[in-house]
Amino acid sequence: MAEMEDGRKPKFRRRAEARPDEVLDAALDLFIEKGFAATRVEDIAARAGISKGAVYLYFPSKEKILEGLVQRAILPIANSALSSLRTIEGDPRPIMTGVLKMLGQRLADARLLAIPKLVVREVLGYPELAQMYRREVLDRVMPVIEGLITQGIAEGYFRPVDPRLTIRSIIGPMMLHVVLAEVFAIGADVSMEQLIDNHITILFDGLSLSPASR
Repeated sequence: MAEMEDGRKPKFRRRAEARPDEVLDAALDLFIEKGFAATRVEDIAARAGISKGAVYLYFPSKEKILEGLVQRAILPIANSALSSLRTIEGDPRPIMTGVLKMLGQRLADARLLAIPKLVVREVLGYPELAQMYRREVLDRVMPVIEGLITQGIAEGYFRPVDPRLTIRSIIGPMMLHVVLAEVFAIGADVSMEQLIDNHITILFDGLSLSPASR
């Protein structure tokens, strides 16, 4: 029977549908514990309780597993941010503040923050990871932010700055925070939420055009 009388799916079907997430969960645990390079696909399979061959049914390589982690965890955040940023009318600062705070709240989850940390840690050895992260996240988000800065300048909310350079001032501190904590073990006791709260104050104090100058 395709379904039971009460509408529930058979146990074996629920299990098969859950396996990609089980593989990703197991992989993330091991990547955090051992690092990406030191983790073998058979290790992931054993942690997930399935065969190595079963892992390859869902993910053809270890790199695709990490890509799957990015798509599962980071893309929903990017999509949520894009949805908010594309609807801005008038002063862009309140919604930009809301998006940055949302990002800080999401990345307060240590397991979620572990994913961009993994990308930073492994990117030199696996340049295809950088290409994937740029394609899936940066190339989609950065043009929208650039447009908002341009809009804010045109409408008299921001000083006349270079939008392409200003993007780096917006996202740079967050990326540097990950690098400092992950590579140099500096500021590991500072949360992303704390960083973003401080960043918002500095960002808009420097970017905003004073009312008297409009």
